Formats: sequence, structure tokens, C-alpha cells
Amino acid sequence: MKFNVRLPAAALLALSSLVARSATFSLNPTLDAFVTPGATGSLSSSNYGGAGALSVAAAGSPQGEFQSVLQFNLATAKSSFDAQFGAGLWTLQSVTLQLTAVAPNNAIFNAAAAGQFSLSWMQNDSWTEGTGNPGAPGSTGIIFSTISNFVSAADETLGTFSYNGATTGSSISTLNLTPAFSTDILTGNNLSLRMFAADSYVSYLFDSRTFGTASARPLLTITAVPEPSVLAISGLCLSVVVVRRPRI
Repeated sequence: MKFNVRLPAAALLALSSLVARSATFSLNPTLDAFVTPGATGSLSSSNYGGAGALSVAAAGSPQGEFQSVLQFNLATAKSSFDAQFGAGLWTLQSVTLQLTAVAPNNAIFNAAAAGQFSLSWMQNDSWTEGTGNPGAPGSTGIIFSTISNFVSAADETLGTFSYNGATTGSSISTLNLTPAFSTDILTGNNLSLRMFAADSYVSYLFDSRTFGTASARPLLTITAVPEPSVLAISGLCLSVVVVRRPRI
């Protein structure tokens, strides 16, 4: 009796697809805000959570330092990947953040300047956005004098990136898949990111989640693939399924 390794074409196609496929999910922030002390420190208690732009600028800049925070609700991303791969049967391949540069349109902002900025995962998600803007600063929500309260030694560095000084166009940064950052995504938690200057030159202004053109808003894109164990099982099925054929 002879045994040949055979697999029905439909099953082979399905298993091969599982081995090869990946899936992506993109989402905008649910919260974001910038904070600044201003040129003289007079803006340290002002909130700008409702502004149409966010900014990162180095300490010592003419209009003062700027930092920005963004928060994403990842529940829908987890649900999407669970539906495609099975609950808990997927892992991360990459995560990117797309930002769209804009020219300063208010005297509160520094002129654009090329340089380096850093992104970090924040352990503390309890900050609030507020509704202030450059024309009407708010008194509630995250402000420059309180942002340090939300920064922790447990925060994780997701990378340092270059800004070329442009005031138009989008750029995409690929984030490091650090442990706690990855866990937030895999479990569908809220995810907070902080952006801050990594040198003494950078001044970067980009559209916020409330900007009128939806395609210019910050965009987090997650790419997931099946867990290695799922791939191993698929490979095993491809290698051991046999069909008994009579020997002629």
C-alpha cells in the first residue's frame, strides 16, 4: 500500500493563506493636547486640548518648549484582530504613527525647525484633554505644569525620529515594540503617547485629531500576524495530512 502526501486544493489554499497573511487596523486619537510654558512661563497653567494642531519644540525655543500627548482607544483594534485570527491568536508585526505637518498660524507657536523628537509610551493614562485653544486657553485638562505628574520611570521609549522642517506633507514613524506598549495593544487598552524634543533645535507643528481634514489627523496603524504557534500548526497540517491511495 502506498501513501502519498496530498491535501485537497481548497484546504491547501486556506492553510497557505493563514501562513502568509497579515492584517492592519488604523485609528485616530480619542484625546490629544499640547502643553507649553510660553516664552516667559506665563502659559504653564493654560490648557490647549481643543487646538487644531499639536507641537513639539525644544526648551529654549523663542516661544518656549512644547510637548504633546495623544491617547488611542485600542478596543476596536483588538476586536478586529480577534475576529480575523481568533482571540489571543495574533501578535504584532509593526506599529506606525503618521503625522501631517502644518505651518504655524498663531504667534504662540515657534517657527518650523528641523531636528529630532522622541516618542514614549506612558504608563499613566489618567490625563484629561481639556477644551482650550490658542485663541481661548482653557483652565482644566493637562497643562505644562502638570504633565510631569503623568510621566513615570516605567514609561518606555518608542524611538527617536527626525523632522526635516517641512510645513506640509505627512511622515510615518515606526515605533519600537516595547513590552508594556505591546501589551496595551494586545489587550485592547487605552494607549497614551508623549512627544517631546530630543535635541535643542526641533520645532514641529502637525495637525491634531480635531483638524477639519480627516486624512491629516494623527493616524496609528497596527499590523498583526497569526501567533507563531498557529503558523506551526498550519505548517504541521501541510506536512502530515495524507491520503491513502491503493498501489497499482
